[in-house]
Amino acid sequence: MANPDCPVCLTADIVCGKWTLLVIRDLAEGRSRFCELERSLAGISPRTLSLRLRALEEAGIVERQTYPEVPPRVEYALTDKGRALIPIIDSMRTYGRQWLGGTCAADAPEAAEPAVVAA
Repeated sequence: MANPDCPVCLTADIVCGKWTLLVIRDLAEGRSRFCELERSLAGISPRTLSLRLRALEEAGIVERQTYPEVPPRVEYALTDKGRALIPIIDSMRTYGRQWLGGTCAADAPEAAEPAVVAA
């Protein structure tokens, strides 16, 4: 059994759910509505997205802002605690490019950076 006081285990409990890191990656760009997240995460079901957002909100990673409009508008954004996860995603992006040859449309603004080639 994993050590419940281990910082790596505690972090993994939050970020290792399927789609979770991709939701955080997309919210790192700024506030998004549910439909925008659903579009950018091709293949995620509305139910799964809803569950992930709710879990991230309960963990203090995401904040939900509801606007009193008709129809109601809801936006999601990262909290300070959520933004603190961005370096993990950046490290994963770098690793994926350097060691796995990955490229992604979601990373297009950074694609102009010179690629690091493994020797």
